[in-house]
Amino acid sequence: MVSAPIVALNQESAHHILTIAPPPTGLSLRGTIRIPGDKSISHRALMLGAIAEGETVVEGLLLGEDPRSTASCFQAMGANISALNSERVIIQGIALGKLQEPTDVLNAGNSGTTMRLMLGLLASQSGKFFTVTGDHSLRSRPMPRVIKPLQQMGAQIWGRQQNTLAPLAIQGQSLQPIHYQSPIASAQVKSCILLAGLMTDGQTTVTEPALSRDHSERMLQAFGAKLTIDPETHSVTIFGGAKLEGQTVIVPGDISSAAFWLVAASIVPDSNLLIENVGVNPTRTGILEALAQMGADIALENSRLVTGEPVADLRVKSSKLKACTLKGDIIPRLIDEIPVLAVAAAFAEGTTRIQDAAELRVKESDRLAVMAKELGKMGAKITEFADGLEIQGGFSLTGAEVDSDTDHRIAMSLSIAALQAKGESTIHRAEAAAISYPTFVETLKKICQS
Repeated sequence: MVSAPIVALNQESAHHILTIAPPPTGLSLRGTIRIPGDKSISHRALMLGAIAEGETVVEGLLLGEDPRSTASCFQAMGANISALNSERVIIQGIALGKLQEPTDVLNAGNSGTTMRLMLGLLASQSGKFFTVTGDHSLRSRPMPRVIKPLQQMGAQIWGRQQNTLAPLAIQGQSLQPIHYQSPIASAQVKSCILLAGLMTDGQTTVTEPALSRDHSERMLQAFGAKLTIDPETHSVTIFGGAKLEGQTVIVPGDISSAAFWLVAASIVPDSNLLIENVGVNPTRTGILEALAQMGADIALENSRLVTGEPVADLRVKSSKLKACTLKGDIIPRLIDEIPVLAVAAAFAEGTTRIQDAAELRVKESDRLAVMAKELGKMGAKITEFADGLEIQGGFSLTGAEVDSDTDHRIAMSLSIAALQAKGESTIHRAEAAAISYPTFVETLKKICQS
C-alpha cells in the first residue's frame, strides 16, 4: 500500500490548494537547499541597471512575480532587459534621466517595492508624464508615505482618495533637495527619496528613527552614486548629478525566504537543514537574532562577501524554543519575518509578545489580523493588538482549513505551522507563495522525510 504524500498541491481549481498531512509517526526535515534570490536586491538591480549607462549583468535574480513587474515597467520605459532567468540577466541601461514616457499605464502588479521606489525616479523625469497602477491589493495600500516627501521636493502626483491611493499620475519635474525626517523606519521610503535625489541638484538627506535595510545605499554606491552615511543618526545623504555605470550584480539568497526553513527545522523534531548562499546583511538579520533569543540552534558557515553583500550558509537543527519579546529597533530588521515568527512562538514555551509592528497592517494583507485569525483556526492561542501580537506557546496545533488571503508570507507561514500540527491542513490560495518563492512547494516536498 502506498502512503499518501505529506505535501500535495491541487492546481486544478481557480486557486491552488496546498494540503499538508504529517504522518502520525511524525516527520523530520533534512537536506541541503538553496533559496531564491533576494527580492529587495533583485528589484534594485533591475532598476539601477535600467538607468545606468552601459551593460549590467545580474546573476541569481529572483524569478518571482514582483521582480517581473519591475522588469516590465522599465522595459516599457525603454530599458533593454533580456529574458528573466536565475542564471544571467543582461540589461542595457538608458542612462540617468533618459527614461522614456511610456505609451500605456505602468503596472506594478502586487509589488509595493516596485511602485514606491519607481515613484522617486518618475517624479524627477522633467517634462514626462507617467501613470502607475497595480493589482487590487496594491491599489489599497497607502502611498502618502512616499508621495508627501516627494511633494516636498516639488513633485506633482495625483491619485485616488486625495492622492493617497493608486492609480497614480505623475508629471515629472525638476525637484529640489530636502532633508526628510521620516516618521517610520522604511527602506521603501528611504530608497524612493534617494532615487529622486539622483536627479536633484544638491544634497538630499533622509533621517530615520531606526535603521532600515540598506540594500539601496550599497548598490547605489556600487553603481557610482556619491553617498554619505551617518549610522549614529540613521541618516543617508545622496549628492545629485552622479553618473551611474553598469555593474555585475550577484544576488544572494533571500533571508526572508530562508526564515521559513529556519523556523520549520527549529520546530520539527530531529531536523537538520543546511541553507546555502543566504544574504546576511546586518540590516536584515533580525530573524537570526530573534530565533537566537528563542533558543534556536542556528550556525553560520562559510561566511563571505559577494559583490558587497555579506553571505553565509545557515545550518539549523531542531531545538526547544522559548518565548521572547520583540519590539523597538529590531522590528524594521525582521518586519517581513513576523508572520513565521508567530508560528515559532506557537511552539515555544511561554508567552511571546511582538510590539511596534503596526506596519504589518498595510502589507499585502493586514498580516496581524490574518495571522491571528488563521493560526487561531489551528488552535494557536494568539491575541491581536493594534501594533502586534501576543502568542501563548506550548499548545498543540490541529490541522485546519486556512486561507492565505493572497499574501505570500501568510501562505508559507501557515504551511510551516501545518508541518507540526496534528492531522491534515489545507491552505487555500497557496499560489500566493510565487510572489517571492516560486519553488516553495517543491522545496517543501524535497526536505520532508517521514
